[in-house]
Amino acid sequence: MFREAILASITLALAIGGCTAPRPDIEVTNSDPSGKIPAMKKAVREHDLKVVRQLVKDLDSDDPAVRLFSIHALQQLTGQRYGYDYFADELQRKPALSRWQVWLAQQEGTAPSTRPADDSRLVGGKTGE
Repeated sequence: MFREAILASITLALAIGGCTAPRPDIEVTNSDPSGKIPAMKKAVREHDLKVVRQLVKDLDSDDPAVRLFSIHALQQLTGQRYGYDYFADELQRKPALSRWQVWLAQQEGTAPSTRPADDSRLVGGKTGE
């Protein structure tokens, strides 16, 4: 009887321990928000400017939580919002998204030096003032 109870306890412990979901990769490129959002937070903590391209892309996400954390991270890293509201509908977000895309192109040197509507902060932390 005692032996059966121990065997049952061990079997139960193994069953419970083996039923956890795999942890998502903590990467800003992860399509799973449970891996993407912690990566955004980490990028802000570490002031990792290599992620800004993905953050700008995520401003157009279907997931409002991803958009919220993207604009928060971009604001923390650049000091700008460019009028972006994560809760706005797609049409209302489009002008601000375009301003972010212009800013990104300027940072990457792939666009003429026309500035977005409001003063931008360069990736290196220098202001355009």
